[in-house]
Amino acid sequence: MGLPEINDSNFKTETDNGLVLIDFWAEWCGPCRMVGPVLEELSKEYTGKVSIKKLNVDDNQQTAQALGIQSIPTLLLYKNGQIVDKAIGALPKSQLKNFIDRHI
Repeated sequence: MGLPEINDSNFKTETDNGLVLIDFWAEWCGPCRMVGPVLEELSKEYTGKVSIKKLNVDDNQQTAQALGIQSIPTLLLYKNGQIVDKAIGALPKSQLKNFIDRHI
């Protein structure tokens, strides 16, 4: 199935409402491919609580540069359009759950 992909043109509207976790990733990134399936699982577990989406940094460099994304995977957690938390690297599921739970 996969997570919904967002891009430079819809980034602002996609992060404006509620709790939204954005996974900044790239096709060639090994750790990104490791964290992807975990985020898909969490997306199902947190249905109605947090929306989890992906942004490919190679295809959407404008947003990645504007946010200063230098390492991937980078996870940014938005609450009503504002960044409330950030995590870098392929974290295990338990740490990702704690990362989200702090803001629910």
